[in-house]
Amino acid sequence: MMNAALIVSPGRKRKTKRNGFRKGRTRTQRRQRPTIRFSPYAWAKLLFLRDAGNTEIGGFAITPAGDPLLVEDVCLVRQRCTSVTVEFDDNSVADLFDEQVDAGRQPEQFGRIWVHTHPGNSANPSPTDEETFDRCFGSVDWAVMFILAQGGDTYARVRFNVGPRTSQRMDVEVDYSQPFEASNSFDWKREFDANVRKVTWQDSTPQHANAAHSDFERDPFASGGDEPFGEYANELDPNDDENWFDRCDTDPLFLDWEDPECRTPMAASIA
Repeated sequence: MMNAALIVSPGRKRKTKRNGFRKGRTRTQRRQRPTIRFSPYAWAKLLFLRDAGNTEIGGFAITPAGDPLLVEDVCLVRQRCTSVTVEFDDNSVADLFDEQVDAGRQPEQFGRIWVHTHPGNSANPSPTDEETFDRCFGSVDWAVMFILAQGGDTYARVRFNVGPRTSQRMDVEVDYSQPFEASNSFDWKREFDANVRKVTWQDSTPQHANAAHSDFERDPFASGGDEPFGEYANELDPNDDENWFDRCDTDPLFLDWEDPECRTPMAASIA
């Protein structure tokens, strides 16, 4: 009995020491978290796109060669959005990737950082965000999920899918040491209107009619859930997705803000 007691007692002391060491190492690791940096231009554009509507919006970060965690630009693709979901058009994503390759960029410069926004105050990823991150970025060597909430909160996490698969939170900063251009709200607005389409959150089944908004089992793109969005409502059938996407393919700037049919001319909207 005494021998057993003698064995247990030193073990407890060593456990306490190991716990203390692990706590100190965790604090060191937190200080050394990787950082995703945004150029002032990219950050200003992302803030503008976030506030241009009242839904989530998503896109891909563009980074320079040799610095894959410095975001120099954010590019949108055609998408259907609600306040809690974003659905990219596959053909539009393929077109963006082709354009970036033609511009001489490698996939890690345009296809590794998924950027999207949340209309509320929380930037924490939803179950849908996590499922999308796994499904769309689980086959690449590494990827980053970045979220910017309307209230200013941010969330960033890098995941490595090779070797010992790991995931780590990231710090976020705006790198003002980078040269940057003046803001370009006119072109940013055109990019937003040409790509982002709002749809109404609809229940997929009658038993979900009284479910909370955060219930991710609902189908946000149920039939009959479309709303006219932006100034193209008078020009195109908002329920004709194929027509809308085809028009974007042939004439991506068809949303002419100076058209007399538009309710709010661009000059007035940015004054």
